[in-house]
Amino acid sequence: MVPAERVQGGSDRLVEIMELLFFAYRDFTGEADAILAEIGFGRAHHRVLHFVNRRPGLRVADLLDILRITKQSLARVLNQLVDDDCIDVRSGEADRRERRLYPTAKGADIAMRLAALQTRRIRSALDDAGLGAEEPARRFLSGMIAATDREAVIRLIEEAGRATARPRPA
Repeated sequence: MVPAERVQGGSDRLVEIMELLFFAYRDFTGEADAILAEIGFGRAHHRVLHFVNRRPGLRVADLLDILRITKQSLARVLNQLVDDDCIDVRSGEADRRERRLYPTAKGADIAMRLAALQTRRIRSALDDAGLGAEEPARRFLSGMIAATDREAVIRLIEEAGRATARPRPA
């Protein structure tokens, strides 16, 4: 086994942060995983529901871009979500060949239930970190995103935030 101080580009403190990320991710996803398992879904279903709920009308092509999974993997998950009445697939208005994704009431409910669990955990951790921790946390997490993707990801997140602030059409 290679000692932590010998990890290329790493120091003991950086390896500790890496391990903290592993454990934080485990616990961040754990509660949601339990709920997902109860309804026969997994993390891929969660990600699809999350992004579709945040961006109603999202194109399948854009979802593939966001998730970076194969068409086959997405098709399997989407088919299950459609069959379970969580996602509605509609043709695009301008281009009928486009497939646009919308959350159903059931899908939105699941997405919001999971988001509530995870945002509570984030809020608690930020509160524990002390006043002013939110902005450094945002900068740190943004910095973990590949530099080539960072601006696009931040823009995607900001656009979804603006979209959810507006009332949704029926």
